[in-house]
Amino acid sequence: MVITGRLAPEALWRERVSEVLTDSARLGEFSGVFTPSDRKDDPPTHLHFHLARILQGTVGIPETGGMYRVAIADVSAWTVGDFRYSDH
Repeated sequence: MVITGRLAPEALWRERVSEVLTDSARLGEFSGVFTPSDRKDDPPTHLHFHLARILQGTVGIPETGGMYRVAIADVSAWTVGDFRYSDH
């Protein structure tokens, strides 16, 4: 599986997820779980993606991009730069 998107600082990612959940009638009660924490000394354990898409074959989901969090330990390869996806 390939995930592409923009890397975001964890605090910003958590803030955005919290905002989306707050706006949800069914999931609003979970927004507090994603409130950014003040932890600064812990080493990072995850990559946080904004406008991310999962690429499988010729399909990219979701079409609009989403918020994904991936454990660094689960990453087997990576690339940096402009890696565009097109389904045309």
